Amino acid sequence: MARTPTHPDVSQFDLQTVLEALVDPVRRSIVAQLDAAGADIACGGFDIPVSKSTATHHFTVLREAGLIRQYYVGTSRMNALRRAEMDETFPGLLDALTARRAARRGG
Repeated sequence: MARTPTHPDVSQFDLQTVLEALVDPVRRSIVAQLDAAGADIACGGFDIPVSKSTATHHFTVLREAGLIRQYYVGTSRMNALRRAEMDETFPGLLDALTARRAARRGG
């Protein structure tokens, strides 16, 4: 069994699936934190108010929608935002999501 989970190809991205993934505030927070960091983040490095098992579910939904790519570095499962691929397929979607979050924070 491969250690790296499977990810959808860009040709498999579906707007309905992406929007359903982003409807949850925890998942939107994960995407926003990845975008703000500008770097990949380990699963345990996010500021989210859920248990580890619930966080795993949220990461799976985001990965299956194509929003994130996951891979291992040692024992840490890393998460990377697939921004370039999302921007190519759904221009402006992630910009709208992250701009709104930044406006609420005042910056």
